[in-house]
Amino acid sequence: MSNLVRSRVRAVPAPHVAPHRTRSLLDAEAIAVLHRAAQVLLDDVVGLTTTLIGELREQEPAYRAAIEADASEVWQEVHQSLRHNVASLIRPRECRDIARRTSRAIGASRAERGIPLDAVLHAFRIGGAMVWQGLVDETARRHPEDVRLLVHVAADVWNFVDEHCAVVADAYREAERRMAWRRENRLRLTTAALLDGTARITDLPDASALLGVPQDGRFVVIAATDPHPHPPGPPVVLPPGTPVVWHSTPEAELGIVHLADPRPAADDPAGTREGEAAAPAGPVDPAALAAGLCAGPGVRVGIGSAVAGLAAIGEGRRLAGTALRACPRTGGVVLLDDHLPAAVVVSSPDLGRALAERVLGPLYGIDPADRDLLVDTLTVWLEAEGSAQRAATRLYCHRNTVLNRLRRFEQLTGRSLSRPSDVVEVSLALTARRLLENQG
Repeated sequence: MSNLVRSRVRAVPAPHVAPHRTRSLLDAEAIAVLHRAAQVLLDDVVGLTTTLIGELREQEPAYRAAIEADASEVWQEVHQSLRHNVASLIRPRECRDIARRTSRAIGASRAERGIPLDAVLHAFRIGGAMVWQGLVDETARRHPEDVRLLVHVAADVWNFVDEHCAVVADAYREAERRMAWRRENRLRLTTAALLDGTARITDLPDASALLGVPQDGRFVVIAATDPHPHPPGPPVVLPPGTPVVWHSTPEAELGIVHLADPRPAADDPAGTREGEAAAPAGPVDPAALAAGLCAGPGVRVGIGSAVAGLAAIGEGRRLAGTALRACPRTGGVVLLDDHLPAAVVVSSPDLGRALAERVLGPLYGIDPADRDLLVDTLTVWLEAEGSAQRAATRLYCHRNTVLNRLRRFEQLTGRSLSRPSDVVEVSLALTARRLLENQG
């Protein structure tokens, strides 16, 4: 403190003139007055602490709540801060480091307890103002003629307060970064365990709190891949307000979507029942999610079926993976509920390959161009729900041409397209051929 005062005094322009002896004496006298008054405050640091606690309760709402929650803990914290900081005004060399450590500990502690940084800094400045006022009042009471000398150390006292505010702010922000990293790491590990199906039942309440979703809610998992280089993160855009937690894996970007429950809106005009949390603003089912989802060219997206409860997220991931495998190589969005035959095929590729060879094998004995023509015609006819006329329109040919090609298919394969069981086999065989060829 004394070094700071002398530095400031020497900065006064006085070219080629040695500092006056009276100025050095003035510095020494001012510091002596500071030390004498600070010692009185230090001797009554308990009373000073109680007064400051009262001021914080009155002036700072965040500290008022902290005091009401744990008055003893806040009192000890304020007491330590005042004791070390006032002692630093008297013995800076001996007390400076411990005072700074105390301020750092307070900054970190307040961050961990969620008290806003502005409130913490305000509390430190209230404390600084109280200490300064105490120094002035004590000097005026016992040695009024020395009050004028405190002016010479006022800047040093307030620089000391500002220094500790900076220490507190740095510690607070460092604690915030540390807590954010811990939370992100916990969120990543928890999400991975849910998606892998390895989360323990006893962990589900904590997972619910961490993800901000009900343990028994309805969920759907999305799996998305992009063959092109893209910024980190999911390669899709979901409908606005969709509550989703993303998790990156080597195979795909996975998203856990909390589905809205339409029932509260039907039962309660306000949309929620008394005592219940508001329902998510996102889609109510996988179809609504698929309808509002936006994916770029070449992006493949699989959307699984809805599952009930966090414990079923692992099954939701398996369903999303099945939908993704059913997605064409060229990209697109596959909603599993709308592609169940394809899901059956990709879930058991060996059986799908065997079915395709059994049903379509005879076609491989004819010219490839004729084979592709028959397969394309049959595919369009199935998509047209068995209407030869609509199929002919789409294929730009006559209706009889379609019928002739279908009859030739029946002759080659021994299947009858008028027999429902044969139509099911043929449809699955065509699906297997398309999907398994796409997968290489």
